[in-house]
Amino acid sequence: MTNHELIKKITLTAVFAGLTIALAFIPIAPAGLEMTFTIIPIAIGGIIGGPLVGLILGIVFGLTSFFQCFGYSAFGAELLAINPFFTFLVCVPTRAIAGWFPAFFNKLLKPVVNRKISIGISCVLVPVLNTLLFTSLLVFCFYHTSYIQSFGAKNPFNFVVMIVGLQGVIEMLCGILISYPVAMACDVVINRK
Repeated sequence: MTNHELIKKITLTAVFAGLTIALAFIPIAPAGLEMTFTIIPIAIGGIIGGPLVGLILGIVFGLTSFFQCFGYSAFGAELLAINPFFTFLVCVPTRAIAGWFPAFFNKLLKPVVNRKISIGISCVLVPVLNTLLFTSLLVFCFYHTSYIQSFGAKNPFNFVVMIVGLQGVIEMLCGILISYPVAMACDVVINRK
């Protein structure tokens, strides 16, 4: 990797990390739901910059999410009060994987299939993995607690539907509908040889 390529990758990572942090603190809470669109810069940055950039952006998202548990997010604050270690696990490793794996998968697919297909699949994977990993670990670590039981879910599946439901679908659709065209355009402009 030349100095120019290294500087380009560091700059790209810094710009998308800044966007990730900024989007994390823009309050989007219709009807009490806590929604996030931080998956958009993570998907785009990982696709353009590769797996390492995706991992870094996922970690930035996870650490920001964990930081929000210290009073910015009511849901996160409750989880932190119950078990700080489990809260960290729910927030950080899940988001790190959601940033790294789609970028890694995109890198594997690019030589095999059309780049539009590999970018499209990666853009779908980021929100799906984020939601799947976060809710799975949330259920595993916190479903038995009185706080989660207070939501009235009869079983873990009902709880996941209640938590993900509309919120998860909107996040996924916006992530895909915004991430895909922007990632396609950025891939052409930034990664062209």
